Amino acid sequence: MKRREFIEKTALSSALIGLGGISLPSFTTLEKKQITILHTNDVHSYIDPFPTNHPKNPNLGGVARRAAIIENIRKENQNVLLLDAGDIFQGTPYFNYYGGELEFKLMSMMKYDIATIGNHDFDNGIDGLFAQLPNASFEFVNANYDFKNTILNGIIKPYKIINKGGIKVGVFGLGIQLEGLVDKNNYKETIYNNPLEIAQDLSRILKEEKKCDLIICLSHLGYQYKNDEQKISDLKLASLTKNIDLIIGGHTHTFLDKPTVVKNSEGKDVIVNQVGCYGLNLGKIDFFFDNDKSKIAEGKSIVI
Repeated sequence: MKRREFIEKTALSSALIGLGGISLPSFTTLEKKQITILHTNDVHSYIDPFPTNHPKNPNLGGVARRAAIIENIRKENQNVLLLDAGDIFQGTPYFNYYGGELEFKLMSMMKYDIATIGNHDFDNGIDGLFAQLPNASFEFVNANYDFKNTILNGIIKPYKIINKGGIKVGVFGLGIQLEGLVDKNNYKETIYNNPLEIAQDLSRILKEEKKCDLIICLSHLGYQYKNDEQKISDLKLASLTKNIDLIIGGHTHTFLDKPTVVKNSEGKDVIVNQVGCYGLNLGKIDFFFDNDKSKIAEGKSIVI
């Protein structure tokens, strides 16, 4: 054997011994995949920024600014999902005049992927909501409202599955009890089903049958309630279920600087987030997946 070949083979053997005898498959390149979840809730028809002399939110918010931030994030990461947790309607003259047309068209221009329905989205009645759906290029999901005897039957799906960069994401929606919040004439024959039971069943289907890698609940239930055992909040939902990875909330206008982490019924982490109201903040949750689809996450709220 030539001296150079001897040295090269000896060096390779030494390297393998130094690595503790790792088998060749272990040298497979680790490929991390990132999915960025952007989200809003309870925007309530706020299109323009607040005026500079506003006592609470001077010069904050505005659709144009939100769109610019979203566009910049999409330039950094191609695997982005943009979601909304309901109460898109009601709050400014824009809704009173256009009936939701402007809100849906602007959200479509920002390329929202999925939204759920809040109680105020019935403020022009179920017929008014139906009339505006052609202006939305995105889909609505809700799993615990039974629309079978209404004009929305077959239009609002319980969930949607999206494949982003090889990661299978299942998104389902939950809505709050409409009775007592919305005039019966506005939601008509819509039937409210227990969101906890629906979430348990649907998250199991998405995980076990549909083989989703990431399961997201778009919730308009509310973040937390004090001294009310009857209401299902996002925090309670997270603790009593399994298979859900992320709950994006709405309804209670809760401002969180960073997401809350809750242990589910199996002791695993569930991320719960909500970004207040009126389009003042944009939520951002980044999930990082390894080759075996194990995941870690980090999140924050972006002030607009």
